[in-house]
Amino acid sequence: MTARPAKHSLTLRGHRTSVSLEEAFWQAFRDIAAERGLTLNQLATQIDETRETDIGLASAIRLFVLGHYRG
Repeated sequence: MTARPAKHSLTLRGHRTSVSLEEAFWQAFRDIAAERGLTLNQLATQIDETRETDIGLASAIRLFVLGHYRG
């Protein structure tokens, strides 16, 4: 597993965007989405809708994943 960020495309409310995350975060993000019965796009949309405007989407996803496993 590499520590270098990998870029993937997501679709949020019909708008395509690219997010760069380390592979460990992508895998954890996929696992959480599957646990919740959501697609990555659906979970990313939920995170996007609740994040503060001064936090980028990639950072918001990392914080979400961290919070999920710490909680």
